[in-house]
Amino acid sequence: MVRTVVGLAVCVAGAVHGQPAAPRFEVASVRPVSPAPGSSSGIGTGHGRLTANNVTLKRCVIGAYGLGPNEIFGGPEWLDSDRFEIIAKAEEPVGDAALMAMLQTLLAELFKLAVHRETRTIPAYVLEVARKGPKLEKAAGGVSSDASGRGSIVAGNTTMDHFAWVLARQMDLPVVNRTGLEGAFNLKLTWTPDSGQPARPGGDSGLPDGPSIFTAMQEQLGLRLRSEKTPVAVLVVDHAERPSEN
Repeated sequence: MVRTVVGLAVCVAGAVHGQPAAPRFEVASVRPVSPAPGSSSGIGTGHGRLTANNVTLKRCVIGAYGLGPNEIFGGPEWLDSDRFEIIAKAEEPVGDAALMAMLQTLLAELFKLAVHRETRTIPAYVLEVARKGPKLEKAAGGVSSDASGRGSIVAGNTTMDHFAWVLARQMDLPVVNRTGLEGAFNLKLTWTPDSGQPARPGGDSGLPDGPSIFTAMQEQLGLRLRSEKTPVAVLVVDHAERPSEN
């Protein structure tokens, strides 16, 4: 069944102790789901609403804290297996940043999620300028944006720190920006996903012929990705519980 939390009551409680009230949804619900194999999954936002379909708690943490999947450690075994549906509404229309802050509060309340940040030396990709120099278009200003899909990233007025963050969500390791490039850029990167993987025995890879992300990075942007162990800021899940049902 659906568990619903009305934000107004808990906001008042926070103010009593003189602490700033944590951002909360006006109303929210969560329920476990058992989707069919191959069902779509994702988090949608707009007009002060958040809808998460067929998502794991780990996927919610990724969105709420703006992290890549390999920057989250710890937590229960079901963190990345149990599936949930979450529907939440803010008191008024707000942007995605505010909705993600509210999602952090929601996860703490309904899943009893407790986390902390720390720096760990772990395998990662280092984003650097390639030997022949960058091939980047300087942005003239305006609103920053990015759109990424399987095998493509298009970003406008974006910093290298943000580009590294977008890349990390496409890679199997975190990405650390060491380009030393300041300012904002417009860029487009396309590659063949997993094209660097060896072909299956007795057959081809089943993938279209094209550059790997490592080759595309150098050819299209004049940047490179190099793997090494390096300090990375990560999020550690100290505690989480399945939401109770009423």
